[in-house]
Amino acid sequence: MFQIIPDRNQLVVEKLVGKYGEAVEKHEVLFDMLCFTVRKEVIYDVLLFLRDEKDMQFNFLTTLCGMHYPDKEQLGVVYHLHSFVNNHRIRIKTSTDINNPVMPTATTIWPSANWMERETYDFYGIIFEGHPNLVRILNMDDMTDFPMRKDFPLEDQTREDKDDSMFGR
Repeated sequence: MFQIIPDRNQLVVEKLVGKYGEAVEKHEVLFDMLCFTVRKEVIYDVLLFLRDEKDMQFNFLTTLCGMHYPDKEQLGVVYHLHSFVNNHRIRIKTSTDINNPVMPTATTIWPSANWMERETYDFYGIIFEGHPNLVRILNMDDMTDFPMRKDFPLEDQTREDKDDSMFGR
């Protein structure tokens, strides 16, 4: 179990808010992890800053995944970063319009983002601009939908051989 040092959290908050101001929309501690919500326009710069800043050194991208907010018509990306030097983890979230789901790639910061961005594209349809090979990774190439979006149909509506009354419908 990693120990979160409150002073370390405060340092990260001060540095990020001090450098990016209102582009850092929100910060909070959720389940013992410091979480930031930042604007899409600065996400690349924020990630690069967190990796290169000598006091923070978040040099490992643990996770990159997508989210769908159907009520806001937005898609989001979540980054979990880890500083091995400081034994500290944080979460960075950003969102984009569902009608133009374009985000900058993080593969130039962490090459390990490659497959995570491909999976996020495959399941949510988020286009990572500058990605070296943004193609589907798990679904069929000719698939046009994105199955992790909440508007994706869970059942084949054209089937005639099922009896929905057995499932309380």
